[in-house]
Amino acid sequence: MESTTLTKSSIVVAAEHQTSTEVDGERVILDLEEGTYYGLDPVGARIWAEMQEPAPVKEIVSAITDEYDVGADQCLEDVIALLRDLDQNGLIEVNA
Repeated sequence: MESTTLTKSSIVVAAEHQTSTEVDGERVILDLEEGTYYGLDPVGARIWAEMQEPAPVKEIVSAITDEYDVGADQCLEDVIALLRDLDQNGLIEVNA
């Protein structure tokens, strides 16, 4: 699957064809179309929670920097890397 260009103004949302649950502080996502499981660590789970409704990347970064000890630039880089992975696996929808 081709990846969409992601910027801090991109709007992202969890894809409809997935379900997820929390397991020991981490998030497990099941792609209902592919039957594949994905796991997210606690920070990834927090990012995932922000995407249950459409959200701009910059708002997700703001929520993470408010909650964790990370600089805005590093956070943006890390969030976009995770979002690219989720996008390539069809788990999110991106509106650039």
